[in-house]
Amino acid sequence: MKKLLLATALTAISASAAFAAGHGTTIRMGTEGAYPPYNFLNDAGEVDGFERELGDELCARAELTCEWVTNEWDSIIPNLVSGNYDTIIAGMSITDERDEVIDFTQNYTQPDPSAFLAMSDSVDLEGGVIAAQTGTIQASFIASTGATLLEFATPDETIAAVRNGEVDAVLADKGFLEPFDAENADLMFVGDDVLLGGGIGMGIRESDPELKAKFDAAIQSMKDDGTLNALIEKWLPGSATF
Repeated sequence: MKKLLLATALTAISASAAFAAGHGTTIRMGTEGAYPPYNFLNDAGEVDGFERELGDELCARAELTCEWVTNEWDSIIPNLVSGNYDTIIAGMSITDERDEVIDFTQNYTQPDPSAFLAMSDSVDLEGGVIAAQTGTIQASFIASTGATLLEFATPDETIAAVRNGEVDAVLADKGFLEPFDAENADLMFVGDDVLLGGGIGMGIRESDPELKAKFDAAIQSMKDDGTLNALIEKWLPGSATF
């Protein structure tokens, strides 16, 4: 699903000290807070959405206390590694490249389609200018094609770029784009959907295997009793379930 960060060399925090001494039972959950319906800030300025509800339930099942922290997308992996929070739960697709820098829990969504949104059904998706958020799997995909990639720091900027004619279309998670398609007569899906990534998982420092195991077990328990599927159907209607 969402995002491929081109990480340079990062220094991992040394092994067992991070979990044993660092965070006890209070876990800082790092998210972007800018990618509805996965995560966003509500009118009260609090983290909300699919991943907020999911994360709170996972912490309850793992008998951990959650504190929510927001971080800009382009530095979300480095700030996990440096210890500014303990997990990433931010619509982050599991990829081999990211897995070289951090660990992932098992996926809590199936791979979802990415889609192109434009203002005309005659845009050139193969040779035109396509927007994507910086560091995403969509940006990486566009860069591998004949189209010209134009990257933006936030998801909202990619939509604005389509509207002001700076780009021909945007490629992003279809679940993120669907409200724009439904609520704006000037925007429409074009071309075929693209299936990218290996589903979304929680990012964990490589030095925190105990924390990873706790969340893996909690995710599996939600899969087993059907509550994860219920959350997917609530927040991500039309997405594949487990």
